Amino acid sequence: MTEVLQVGNQVITAEEIIPRLVSYQMLPQLLCEMIIDQAIASIECKPEETASACQQFYQEHRLTSESERQAWLDTYGMTAEQLVALGTRKLRIERFKQATWNHQLEAYFLNRKRQLDKVVYSLLRTKDASIAQELYFRIQEGEQSFAELAKEYSQGPEAQTGGLFGPVELSQPHPTLARMLALSQPGQLWAPTRLEEWFVIIRLEKFIPAQLDEPMRRRLLQELFTSWLQGQLKQTGLIQRNSTMVSQ
Repeated sequence: MTEVLQVGNQVITAEEIIPRLVSYQMLPQLLCEMIIDQAIASIECKPEETASACQQFYQEHRLTSESERQAWLDTYGMTAEQLVALGTRKLRIERFKQATWNHQLEAYFLNRKRQLDKVVYSLLRTKDASIAQELYFRIQEGEQSFAELAKEYSQGPEAQTGGLFGPVELSQPHPTLARMLALSQPGQLWAPTRLEEWFVIIRLEKFIPAQLDEPMRRRLLQELFTSWLQGQLKQTGLIQRNSTMVSQ
């Protein structure tokens, strides 16, 4: 049996490494990093890009002096070359994302756009159908404002904000509400709708269409990257259930 590590008086052998990674729930993370390393292995950075990426990494981790960097190497058992590879890893991952999925980003955005569009809307809910109908007529006739009635009668947390929600993406509200809001024009008031145990009144206040700007491009590239990585993990027999384990 080959000794690999010694922690205090305990010696850990090579045969024990995998069972320990499994018991500490670290094996999926290890596989993620190995899959990513294989994917970005052929991606190279120019000297000036390497220097810039490393400098940013040093700033983020407060490794601004040679002594601090050496202490980091000692703590993690790394070489200087491994530290440079770590410093450029984020850049190389971004290059991999763009090379792999940038050409399909517009189509993916159009497919996702309905969920990415944002809305601001007002909501009032009550469990009493007759009260809901009465409040609807008051709002419709302009007798009282939506906000006033929501504060007084709504039985959810929205009472604290006068019934106002948003901006939120259309993927966030209940699917029934999302469909209604997607069909609405700003200012459109919907009659009470039964939603589980509630009678709900909603009004679209503002519609904010999603744009394929730079932040959105980064987000969608990350979605595609995460989906790809989870697929790669499934092929290993381990299903990634926690997306926060995926490297950013």
